[in-house]
Order: sequence, then C-alpha cells, then structure tokens
Amino acid sequence: MRAPRCEDLTALFELQGESYPPALRDSLEAFASRLRLAEGCSQVAEIDQRAVGYILAHPWLSRQPPAVDTVLSPLSGDGPRILYVHDLSVSARAKGTGLGGRLVDAVLEAGRRGGLRRAELVAVPGADGFWKRMGFQTLDVAPDLARKVRQYGDGALYMGRAL
Repeated sequence: MRAPRCEDLTALFELQGESYPPALRDSLEAFASRLRLAEGCSQVAEIDQRAVGYILAHPWLSRQPPAVDTVLSPLSGDGPRILYVHDLSVSARAKGTGLGGRLVDAVLEAGRRGGLRRAELVAVPGADGFWKRMGFQTLDVAPDLARKVRQYGDGALYMGRAL
C-alpha cells in the first residue's frame, strides 16, 4: 500500500465506478478535490502495479459530512476536527483478501498520527456490518444530519469511532 499520487486519479475514479451506484458517485472534479484533501490520510493498494483498492479520508468537521458530488475546499471554520472516511473501494479482483480492512487500519493510524481523535463516515446501505467489524458504531444524529444521510439510500447510517 502507498499514498495516492496525482497520476492515480483516473484509475481510482474508475474503481469508484465499480463500487458505487451512479447516485453515490462523485464527478471527476469532485473526486479530484477529495483526493487533494486526502493527502497524508489515504491509501492505494496495487497488484502488478495496477490499483485494486483505495481509501480516501481527510480531516473534516464532526457530524458535517460533505454531500455527494460536491467539490471540496480545505477546511475553514471552528468545530471539532475528525477523520472523515469518504470512500473505500476494492475491485472484484481483490475482494475477499482482507484488503478493505488493511486499508481502513492504515488510514485510522494516519489519522492518529495526525493528531485526530475520532473518525466518522456514512455507511452506504449494506456496508454497516463491515464498518462495525472495523470498530465503528452507529451514532444518534440530529434531524438535519439524518436527512443528509438518507440521501445515500435507505438504510445508510452515520457511524463513528475513537482513533
């Protein structure tokens, strides 16, 4: 595993397309903005020099997940900072190898090294079991955040854990 590079953009964007339904995919511009913010907190996994998985995570404000397909700018403003796990994608070629868990472990460690104390994410429908195995728990959320989470589909959950 290694940190993502600018030249990975196209391959990672294609992996996103394999893993998520169209309504949950970011445009290339939005995806690139997340990749820029994710410097130091994200990982790419390769087999034979070809990307087979990635995880994008970046510092963000607690309980304020960015909307799907929005271009992000560096954080400004006050509030508790967390590691926001934006996106985890593993190609069919690497499924069942434990790669997803290794990617998560790597970004959680990066968040700890960066001085962050919590991680949060939106678990898309059907993914909560994986995230629970990674130590995340479902969080109670205010009505405005609950509406935002529902945009990810019926059964999406807002989850968090200590780092």
